[in-house]
Amino acid sequence: MAQEFVIKSSQIEDKINQLLPSQGGFQPGVDFSASTMVIPIVDLTETAEGGTTRQDLQSAISLASSTVFDVTNTTTTIVNTTGYWRVTAVSSCGGSPTVRNSIIMTDGSTTKQMWEHLMNGTGNSCLNIDYIFYLPAGVSLQVKSDSSGATIAGSVRQIADLSGNLVNPI
Repeated sequence: MAQEFVIKSSQIEDKINQLLPSQGGFQPGVDFSASTMVIPIVDLTETAEGGTTRQDLQSAISLASSTVFDVTNTTTTIVNTTGYWRVTAVSSCGGSPTVRNSIIMTDGSTTKQMWEHLMNGTGNSCLNIDYIFYLPAGVSLQVKSDSSGATIAGSVRQIADLSGNLVNPI
């Protein structure tokens, strides 16, 4: 048998006002209640919006949607289009005295190093990269290798547009 409870919470009232403005929000004199009865909820939002690919599958790397890069001893712009971009790569550094690979974001006047693989001394080192970058208008993503002993190679694919609408692989 279900039990009913009256809930007095200004935080819940504020959230109801935010989420349901067309309902006039939470009215004075109206009690918000909860029940111990279990009511199953079926979320059809994804299907109703036209997207049925699971989010983890949506971010898959694909032949037609991915752009590959292989950078040694130079700086290369890999993305200059707005949106959310997945970068998967391998960074390899070896030799001496100091070699490095970097992933950089720039708007033309400000440059920020977002990721770096630094090898100081002798030996070899490899690191896997799998990051998602957000690029607003005017910002580009660059990969930099500062010596012939440093290589960064991989692929980049847009996974969502600037508004966050998912871009399925093709």
